[in-house]
Amino acid sequence: MSPSPHVVPIADSTSVFKPDLFKGKVLFCTGGGSGICRGMTEAMMRHGANATIVGRKLERLTQAAKELSEATGQECIAAQGDVRQPSTLKEAVAKTIAKFGRIDYVINGAAGNFLVPISEMSENAFKTVMEIDTIGTFNTIKATLAHIRASKGAYIHVSATLHYNGTPYQAHVSAAKAGVDALSAVLAVEEGPNGVRSNVIAPGPIAGTEGMDRLSPKGDVPNQPGLPAGRMGVVGDIGNATVFLFSDAAAFITGQALAVDGGALHLQSTFLPYPQSVIDPQRFAHLIKPRL
Repeated sequence: MSPSPHVVPIADSTSVFKPDLFKGKVLFCTGGGSGICRGMTEAMMRHGANATIVGRKLERLTQAAKELSEATGQECIAAQGDVRQPSTLKEAVAKTIAKFGRIDYVINGAAGNFLVPISEMSENAFKTVMEIDTIGTFNTIKATLAHIRASKGAYIHVSATLHYNGTPYQAHVSAAKAGVDALSAVLAVEEGPNGVRSNVIAPGPIAGTEGMDRLSPKGDVPNQPGLPAGRMGVVGDIGNATVFLFSDAAAFITGQALAVDGGALHLQSTFLPYPQSVIDPQRFAHLIKPRL
């Protein structure tokens, strides 16, 4: 009988970090109504932070804010906004300041993605993802920077590992996330003397998220490798990295991109069979979730 691979445990941040680590601190998170960014927000709140979550769908945001508050005992408020529209971000920031009086941490998490080859991607599709991910990150930085300077706070930008290699069907997101990484590095250099840190978290495959659902082929695809960590990632893995990077333990870490992926990038594979899927995209169209 062959030996089974080791599977790394799923850690609870409250067993590692102090429960009041962020007491009196305030988090501002775009895309915090669902998925990874909601989990990142919950992790911060479980350690004493209050939070504002920002997104376009107010009903979903309001429900998420209520559930986060009930689950953590901290206060979370919803602020409707579109990262492509700077005026709505300024309103969300003003609402946060009116409620909590400060912003200490910002998570830039609003994003869009879907599978499509360059040959079939519309100009508008490419532009839209760039506007949400890259320009939206810039707009959020502009709207919050004065407050992060005042609190000597920090940014985490949610990126990806897709652009570390050429990933088929992901040109739009690869370009957008490369821009996010570059913005974070420049922000770290320019604002470090003002007491501001800026880092990137690049999640790998995270189970149970809308992003993973959109990117996973909708059928059996052969030769998909396992992960060195022995399991898929969970939202809590990203939450743990968030707590660490915002904590004082990471005070000397800035301008960095942290891949939280169980070692997946070292076994980087395409979402669909290569080169067949780029030679004949229509043959694999049935494996791709339709864009919403």
